[in-house]
Amino acid sequence: MIKVGFIGLGTMGEPMSRNFLKAGYNLSVYDVNLKVVDILVNEGAKACSSPREVGANSDVVITMLPNSTIVEKVIIEKDSVMEGIASGGIIIDMSSSQPSSTQKIANILKEKGIEMLDAPVSGGPPGAAAGKLSIMVGGKKEMYEKCLPLLEVLGSKIFHVGEAGAGHIVKAVNNLLFGTTLVAAVEAIVLGVKAGIAPEKLVEVISVSSGRCYAVDTKFPNIVFPRHFKPGFTTDLLYKDLDIALTLAKELKVPTAVSNVAQQLYMVGQQKGFGRMDNTAVIKILEEIVGIEVKPYLDSNE
Repeated sequence: MIKVGFIGLGTMGEPMSRNFLKAGYNLSVYDVNLKVVDILVNEGAKACSSPREVGANSDVVITMLPNSTIVEKVIIEKDSVMEGIASGGIIIDMSSSQPSSTQKIANILKEKGIEMLDAPVSGGPPGAAAGKLSIMVGGKKEMYEKCLPLLEVLGSKIFHVGEAGAGHIVKAVNNLLFGTTLVAAVEAIVLGVKAGIAPEKLVEVISVSSGRCYAVDTKFPNIVFPRHFKPGFTTDLLYKDLDIALTLAKELKVPTAVSNVAQQLYMVGQQKGFGRMDNTAVIKILEEIVGIEVKPYLDSNE
């Protein structure tokens, strides 16, 4: 059986790596957080002391890391996966990364005889735990097909979308759309509630009307209405993903006026201490301005 390495055992990486253990794979892991490494070792994984050691113990190495700077450090710099993995090995970056960085890494790895796929995901921690992620894959089609059984351990909707960097482009575009529509949904629902409409009625109607979107269907009932704002998908991470998309837009000279404004609301949220909360916490900004709180009337004394 293919030997798998996994680097980055955070909110997404830990449940994703665990699915390889459940599927019976020989798994080597590395993370700066030794507590989570120990948890996975107790479940059957092998702990490694560096990305290089992960590479030396693996046929395929998967990375799930916070940003492109860390991805480059782990894959191509000193004591990296590239220095450990054999020629013919495969690296799959499932982080949300800058497409230009991904293309740079892929070109460097190609010179060493190492293949690369970029395969960012959508679906959050619940999808990661259930092995039901959506995965958008960039890279050679033959490498995609070779790695598909591994990707199927992690996801249920898997798409090959183009060459190196294409997966990260699709992820960036998707999250740009999500982040922008979430801000629009927040403004709309706050307006409706300020005007005297019960928020649960607004969501009920909009969910079957032309304003329907993921934020209204899912985020409001499950996070905003209960008022817990547990991530999910943090404000910090969404801000970063918007930055990836907006950087790409600048590189290609594509106007993104509305999305740029939306990103600023997430920045305000960060400054107010919402960075590690679910991205829907930005609703608190508008609630404070207009003097309301969006929660079901049935759960209040109104």
